[in-house]
Amino acid sequence: MTPTLRRAALFVKRLVGGLARPMKHPQGSSGLTVTPYRGYGSRREAFLTGRVFRQVPLGRGVPGRGFLRDLLDVARRIARRGVAEAGVEIRLGDNHVAVTTDPDGYFEARLPLASSLPRDRVWHLAELWVTAAEEGPVRASVEVFIPASEPDLLVISDIDDTVMFTGVADRLRMLYRLFLERPDQRMAFPGVAALYQALHRGADDQGERPILYVSRGPWLIYEMLETFFQLNRIPVGPILFLREWGVSLRHPWPRRAEEHKEQLIGRMLATFEGVPCLLIGDSGQHDPEVYTRIVQAHPGRVQAIYIRRVENREDRQRAIQALRDQLRHTRCDLVLAADSVLIAEHAQASGFISDYGLEAVRREAATAAEDNGPEEAGPGDVA
Repeated sequence: MTPTLRRAALFVKRLVGGLARPMKHPQGSSGLTVTPYRGYGSRREAFLTGRVFRQVPLGRGVPGRGFLRDLLDVARRIARRGVAEAGVEIRLGDNHVAVTTDPDGYFEARLPLASSLPRDRVWHLAELWVTAAEEGPVRASVEVFIPASEPDLLVISDIDDTVMFTGVADRLRMLYRLFLERPDQRMAFPGVAALYQALHRGADDQGERPILYVSRGPWLIYEMLETFFQLNRIPVGPILFLREWGVSLRHPWPRRAEEHKEQLIGRMLATFEGVPCLLIGDSGQHDPEVYTRIVQAHPGRVQAIYIRRVENREDRQRAIQALRDQLRHTRCDLVLAADSVLIAEHAQASGFISDYGLEAVRREAATAAEDNGPEEAGPGDVA
């Protein structure tokens, strides 16, 4: 085999293995399966989501490792069928709600918290029971983040090219990084961990603010992102909201990412009614435009928009400047910055983080620069 063919074969093997990786889990067994995702909420209500589906019994008797096993797992993922109109009962403390799944097997549940939850912790365990066509019940549990008291600020952040370097402008490299790189191979931007820890703790370093993350990526990389956040000490949880890319015959393409993000942010703001928020994203895609529409749709709620500058195109910078001009009459600053330190300096000056938090970001960014060199984006500016 020639070197080119060997490289191609290795790439295919790694691609199949990457796509199959989320199947290496007890939930990958055949039959009725429920996968709940971590939830969040206020003291008034909680929000949970997940999916109910059936696996086809491919590959029985095939060893648990190797290329053939991975190939069969990918085939099972493609052939996975969401279970429509399955009943999902959810209990959180003494609070209870029942919902049904949509045609693709997904469920979304808003659970009013008529009975209060313990205030000595922020993570609570919800129990789920699923039944479908006289099958079940299948039982599962999932963590839900509920602040012990009303937070002073809500932080909503993008992930791709905001927290983690993905390179969404280059689609092929982006797909490679999404599906093939291990969590320990992925790169967080310098200073990101300290910045998000500072935002989580607040100006008095005593808080536990909710930090909600929205990604353009598909649900199948959920576990990888959890591991990445833990390895890089990025709070909180994390709580992740991804989207269904539709690896199926029913939905071969994902819906537009900006529509997905705008809907989710609106839902988050409704859950934390009246709580001011920060929005964090990057300049590479549509974050500045989406966030500007959020400011206009929710007057007075957004205190600042932080946009990480990931390219040097003059036309893109002019477009962001035009958005900044649109917001001049509001209380919201739109900050375009090339690194985490500039974001932290604005956050400290605005009273969002402490002096200690700012110094921690500076130290972490300086250490990363010594180890890896400065960030590629170049000088930034703050408005």
